[in-house]
Amino acid sequence: MGGSSHAHDPFNIFEAFFGGGFSGGFGGGFSSFGGGGGSRSRKRQGEDVVHPLRVSLEDLYNGTTRKLSISRNILCTKCKGKGSKSGSLGRCHGCQGTGVRTTSRQIGPGMIQRVQHVCSACRGSGESISERDKCSQCKGMKVTQETKVLEVHIEKGMQHNEKIVFSGESDEAPDTIPGDIVIMLQQREHPKFKRNSDDLHIEHNLNLREALCGFQFVLTHLDGRKLLIKSKPGEVFKPDCCKAINDEGMPHYKRPFIRGRLIIHFNVEFPDSGFLSPEKSQMLRMVLPVKSDKRLSNKVLARCEETTLIDVDIEEEMRQKEQRRQREAYDDDDDDDDPMVHQVACNQQ
Repeated sequence: MGGSSHAHDPFNIFEAFFGGGFSGGFGGGFSSFGGGGGSRSRKRQGEDVVHPLRVSLEDLYNGTTRKLSISRNILCTKCKGKGSKSGSLGRCHGCQGTGVRTTSRQIGPGMIQRVQHVCSACRGSGESISERDKCSQCKGMKVTQETKVLEVHIEKGMQHNEKIVFSGESDEAPDTIPGDIVIMLQQREHPKFKRNSDDLHIEHNLNLREALCGFQFVLTHLDGRKLLIKSKPGEVFKPDCCKAINDEGMPHYKRPFIRGRLIIHFNVEFPDSGFLSPEKSQMLRMVLPVKSDKRLSNKVLARCEETTLIDVDIEEEMRQKEQRRQREAYDDDDDDDDPMVHQVACNQQ
């Protein structure tokens, strides 16, 4: 029957798995490696290039256009990417036009390993150009460099790490589909506004009088508008309270007419002076509410022991305590290294 002459060949099973090219042992060639064989007719995909672009929060709020100058490889216009004056290419003698070279080594009795690697003479192209035929513009490299200016349109509401893609604008190369240039936005920190998704956050300090009696101040927004911020009549602001203003946050990306909130975190600053005059204290008692404690009757107060409050810095005390602990640990290590200490301990036993 057809093919029966190979039924007893012990190496045919390996040819079925490894695609042929077997010679006297394990190994085998991959004829489609690199630029050899029919694979050279198929274009490969080029790599993408990522460029970071520093932007301000104002840029992301208002939208803007930035120009970015880049350098990239393009196919030589003189030889149209051939690399030669004549347009013809010779076959590399080092790899016989396959783009790869094969080396063999014996790894055991009757076993030979074949390893394929890219030809160093033609860099895997399988082609060779004589010195006299090389293109005078690209020197046989097939590509030249150009500087291109990209207009990067930053839309309102874009985020930190947002990507803007320029398709097919990366390096060109023969038999290659150019990759993309990817612009990655990197937002600089703003001195006043903090962004959280579509909300904007700011902090504002109030003195005690403003927190109790009311306030108003002007806030310059990211687009230059002046916002008047004021409290309601009679409203008391507690420390660390937050208030929000709708539709004054970041624009939604792709829907710029929809905006988030502007959230204001209020800090209340108390007077620097540690004491008030009796006159000022009396005035405050008249206007501020008094928290009554029914337990503080005269009879109870008569049985109480009077105390005195003093200033204390807990953080400083903890720091000094840690320093003492480290010194004591260091002194204990020195005692362990002292031979006299060990001698005294032995004598006591």
